[in-house]
Amino acid sequence: MSVQERKERERADRERLIVATARELAEQQGWDAVTTRRLAERIEYSQPVLYSHFRGKREIIGAVALQGATEMAVAMRAATAAADGPRARVSALARAYLDFAARNPAVYDALFQLDGGLAYAQEETPEPLKDAFAALLESLGEVAGDGVEPGLFTEVFWASLHGVATLTRSGRLPPEYTEQRVELLVDRLAVL
Repeated sequence: MSVQERKERERADRERLIVATARELAEQQGWDAVTTRRLAERIEYSQPVLYSHFRGKREIIGAVALQGATEMAVAMRAATAAADGPRARVSALARAYLDFAARNPAVYDALFQLDGGLAYAQEETPEPLKDAFAALLESLGEVAGDGVEPGLFTEVFWASLHGVATLTRSGRLPPEYTEQRVELLVDRLAVL
């Protein structure tokens, strides 16, 4: 291995460590606890080293969001692959989405609540975000109904799931009715 290859590998390893540490800290203490000073202390590198990878917290949030989008897409596809038929796929998709949001609140916030400097629903949208939307569209497109644009239907269904996720997490919706909410979404929105 050349010196250049080793340096590139070490740089990539440091970047992964920064993102993992930021994510861990955010999940434990919230995003307000994630500062460049704290991250530098935790990863045992100086702040200038941290800034050589990311210009600041906003870019770190964006990196966590991209990682989370990839993980969310994998979780949704795994859930829908095991389901038999359109209704089961949509139910599995909704549960996987809500489960991901509940298990990874800081990542979910990085994806959908915080400014990570990422473009959404645009030509320059990063591929992991496009792929997460595609994972939704794969199951929801088939139940949009006649005359309904599948992407638009997916946006409305996704917005409903996002509402359930955020309102439940904030205590505005009682969590014991989440399953009934999923069933209402599936039965009332999807054309099965």
